[in-house]
Amino acid sequence: MYTTYILYSKSKNRFYVGHSADLKDRLKRHNTGRSKSTKYGLPWTVVYTKEFTTKSEAYQYEMYVKKQKSSEFIRKLINSTE
Repeated sequence: MYTTYILYSKSKNRFYVGHSADLKDRLKRHNTGRSKSTKYGLPWTVVYTKEFTTKSEAYQYEMYVKKQKSSEFIRKLINSTE
């Protein structure tokens, strides 16, 4: 199982979109500064997840969300699952 996820940094007021086969480990790497793209927004919290059966599907969905280039789109996506 693969997960597309959205993280939120309160300190930077920013979202980060990614995908992983092990979300728990991936979040740990984000929050210990071992991920170049998120090391300056600690701590990060998971605000959205969507599971897929293949890595390709998870990656495609990640790219779809990123192509929207809109925090408003991301907020609507997060709120639609609450």
